[in-house]
Amino acid sequence: MVELQTSGALHLPDAEITYLPHFLPTERASRYFSSLREKANWQEDEITVFGKTYAQPRLTALYGNNGKPYSYSNITMAPSVFTPELLQIKELVETHADTVFTTCLLNLYRNGRDSNGWHADNERELGHNPIIASVSLGAERYFHLKHNTLATERYKLLLGHGSLLLMKGPTQHCWKHQIPKTAKPVAERINLTFRVIP
Repeated sequence: MVELQTSGALHLPDAEITYLPHFLPTERASRYFSSLREKANWQEDEITVFGKTYAQPRLTALYGNNGKPYSYSNITMAPSVFTPELLQIKELVETHADTVFTTCLLNLYRNGRDSNGWHADNERELGHNPIIASVSLGAERYFHLKHNTLATERYKLLLGHGSLLLMKGPTQHCWKHQIPKTAKPVAERINLTFRVIP
């Protein structure tokens, strides 16, 4: 797996991905992290894999402005109303993405055992060629990418505190991504994934 050391557009086949490592100033990102860690409506859902049910290996929270739920992996979440701080972040992200987002799914990775397995954000309610904007707060974690049909196209990118990752175009149809577990001691990380549910 090749590590990407880059800022700006990632030149990968069948993808439109941009990484901005310094999207938020460090001090501001730290304030957002502390506030969201304390105040977000965190929940831990159960997931069923091959007939066995487990606690999802991370906490999640959903916020939105149109009341529409979001479903993935047989989990359906109802949104809370955007907080003032989430609206601030949303407006900044929208400026870079040139998109108005309706929904934000937050993930809290409490330690290296918390993770998110291989998947694509290609749920039907997100529409064709969905735009996903991901803001990282807190500890650095590796983000893995693998192409669905090109076996040699596998990469990892270290997502830093205050960074923004934009995925557009055919990315969700042609690639899968994950935040893998790590045996290294890592602090908490919050990931905000903005999306459009019309």
